[in-house]
Amino acid sequence: MKPIKVLFFALLCLSLNSAFAMSPQVSSPETQEKAIAVTKKASPKLNIKSASVKQGEFYEVTVSGLKRAPLVWFNQIAFRAFKTADKEYTALIPVENLTKPGSYAILARSGDWEEKVPVTVIDNKKPIQHITLSKGKSGLSASQKELSEISAAFRLRSEDLYSTNHFIYPSNARKSSPFGVKRSYNNAPVSSYHKGLDFAGAMGSPVFAPGDAKVALVGLEKEGYNVHGNAIVLDHGHAMTSIYMHLSKIDVKKGELVKKGQKIGEVGHTGISTGPHLHWGTYLYGISVDPELFVD
Repeated sequence: MKPIKVLFFALLCLSLNSAFAMSPQVSSPETQEKAIAVTKKASPKLNIKSASVKQGEFYEVTVSGLKRAPLVWFNQIAFRAFKTADKEYTALIPVENLTKPGSYAILARSGDWEEKVPVTVIDNKKPIQHITLSKGKSGLSASQKELSEISAAFRLRSEDLYSTNHFIYPSNARKSSPFGVKRSYNNAPVSSYHKGLDFAGAMGSPVFAPGDAKVALVGLEKEGYNVHGNAIVLDHGHAMTSIYMHLSKIDVKKGELVKKGQKIGEVGHTGISTGPHLHWGTYLYGISVDPELFVD
């Protein structure tokens, strides 16, 4: 090769090498997508399992992408969500049985972030139930001790989730009165509704824990539980509690951990009761909801 051609070839190679060295590296589309995914910060997300529920039911609300628990508002009441996974929080938002049917919204907020989703409350069209009480029963009223202790138990917001699956019924007896029916006592005007599910169990028949729980309260008729009678309140965790009323016998103590299906007491006729039966009530954040919602 002639000297001039050799020199020209050398200069050409040097020029090309410099150009490649100065040119930016072009990444593949796949690499670009990964880089965007790493640099882009995911926004928190509010999800509601069903945006339409009936009176006495609840909204299942999940918020993902947060480092701390959000507050969730419904009908001007704030509810604290509980951690159920990494950066995920859940709340079962109760709809009180006498909530006016119509359009509402659920708002979740944490720091500078908030999101609102429209929801609907549907009329459950529960009937009116007329109940006749004897003179001795109709004259009873709740004691201050009874009211304050029951209220405190319903306000529990335990971080521990004791029950993690569906409930069983706490009695094998026939169901005699459903949740949510409006009630008139001795033909008086309707002033309340049935905050639970009744079982027409025989005196002394067993009462079972519907799910794992911690005993939050044991109340006795002889100690002032005039309305509830002998009663048990179980704490299932994450602002859910349940109550068992009118018992003839109690087999557990406050603070005891109980297992699903464990016998906790026996059916009775204590407190305001028309006859031997079990009243079973379930509560979310202290608000009564239909127990049937939790049974598989």
